[in-house]
Amino acid sequence: MAGHSKWANIQHRKGRQDAKRGKAFTKLIKEITVAAKMGGGDMNFNPRLRLAVEKAKAENMPSDNIKNATKRGTGELEGVNYEEIRYEGYGINGAAVIVDCLTDNKTRTVADVRHAFNKYGGNLGTDGSVAFLFKHCGQLLFAPGADEDKLLEAALEAGAEDVVSNEDGSIEVITGQGDFIAVKEALEKSGFKPEFAEVTMKPQTETDFAGEDAAKMQKLLDALESLDDVQEVYTNAVIEE
Repeated sequence: MAGHSKWANIQHRKGRQDAKRGKAFTKLIKEITVAAKMGGGDMNFNPRLRLAVEKAKAENMPSDNIKNATKRGTGELEGVNYEEIRYEGYGINGAAVIVDCLTDNKTRTVADVRHAFNKYGGNLGTDGSVAFLFKHCGQLLFAPGADEDKLLEAALEAGAEDVVSNEDGSIEVITGQGDFIAVKEALEKSGFKPEFAEVTMKPQTETDFAGEDAAKMQKLLDALESLDDVQEVYTNAVIEE
């Protein structure tokens, strides 16, 4: 149940993402559209769409934007046809990086991603080169001070896979990707509201970065996240502020 300290690092990353909120709308609209296209427009039968809509509402996206994005996905409205692509590569000191994209032009996207890697000291790898270092799962992070025993009991009863107590007092609940929403809702009903919750690619092991290497790695991650076609960037690098 012991684990690496997470609180400061995740809060730091979330803060950087929140600073790019204008772009977040564009990314969320793309995700809603693709989720509706893949699994239909009914959130009760499409967990991916339900999660995307929850994220959009958390960002205060207008309901009309959400409805229109869903309709574009189901074909009720005309829209761009996006394709999902994942790129894998290496950052500073060989840190693993996964870049998930939604694009209408694969040639443009791969050129942009490769350029960002090359410009900031990384390099693009082949399919499968680093994905094995990550686990696709749900992650819920609770602030230091949560009642660990009660949270553990509630999480395991709700179907969570693991509960990790971090060095800084924060607690992580790990779920299967398909169980994420059910576990999150069950915990909220029990009075445990996570500070941070998402379906993610969680690194199995992590590499700490500090000083100049940390700054270089952050520049690479920022460059990748700023690309229009990039939805998510995952890494096993833990960057000190």
